[in-house]
Amino acid sequence: MGDSQNSNFSPNSVNPNMSSSDNRNQPQAPQSSITDTQKTLEPKPQSSDSSTDTKLKKSQEGKETVSDNGEEIEGEEEEEEGECGFCLFMKGGGCKDSFVNWEKCVEEAEQNKEDVVEKCFEVTSTLRKCMEAHADYYEPILRAEKAAQEEANKELEKEKAAEELQKQKDSLGEGNVGAN
Repeated sequence: MGDSQNSNFSPNSVNPNMSSSDNRNQPQAPQSSITDTQKTLEPKPQSSDSSTDTKLKKSQEGKETVSDNGEEIEGEEEEEEGECGFCLFMKGGGCKDSFVNWEKCVEEAEQNKEDVVEKCFEVTSTLRKCMEAHADYYEPILRAEKAAQEEANKELEKEKAAEELQKQKDSLGEGNVGAN
């Protein structure tokens, strides 16, 4: 990555148009600035001695085309604020279509102030089945979801135990607030 002959984009570069070797001569920006630059993919003005010629164009189909030394790479247009890492991950696997359908359903339910769980039950189920079928890719998400479910079950059990304890205290007359 630090090789001066490398003209590819360096993720550590302050300016996405510069290789990491060009970055050594430039002032360092705060980390948040680097993240913002990478998210928006907005090209920065190039110095005349930059060896990388990267340009961002938008085509009529709503795609972003990045041209890097004559090599064009197309990607789907991101929303203005950029897509979250989770969304990018979900769309990177075999369940992209299912995830997009789920996103649309959730967005529609929120806009219409409908119950998301009820409205999107089928698309959620379809997405889950797809993720399980592609568990090799989605395993980190499935594992995190399972851990969250287990944690929720533990919390529910704690609440039930606390309610039962409170009922026992109430039946003994010790349920007054502040009384020991």
